[in-house]
Amino acid sequence: MTHELFALHADICKTLANPKRLEIIYALKDGEKSAGELTLALGIPKANASQHLAVLRVCGVVKARRDGVNIYYSISSPKIVAACALMREVLHEQMEAKRSVLKQIRK
Repeated sequence: MTHELFALHADICKTLANPKRLEIIYALKDGEKSAGELTLALGIPKANASQHLAVLRVCGVVKARRDGVNIYYSISSPKIVAACALMREVLHEQMEAKRSVLKQIRK
């Protein structure tokens, strides 16, 4: 692998290192949504949602489509959702392992 590829990988990881951006990805996993729908679903101000969507768009995680006055967002590749889901599985396994250790300590 080239250094450039590692740099791009790090940029994507930095982009995904924000809980609200991960929530946006999960909100879009089943299909596109308008900026307004995302704002309501996430319970955040429109300006905040727009900032996060812009960061995701610049990194190529989401794509935007304008229809009249509305902008609709969707995930640029289903592999992004799959990668996030895989990471969540790893985290879930780690949490379960920690719980198991705590149970053993408390006995």
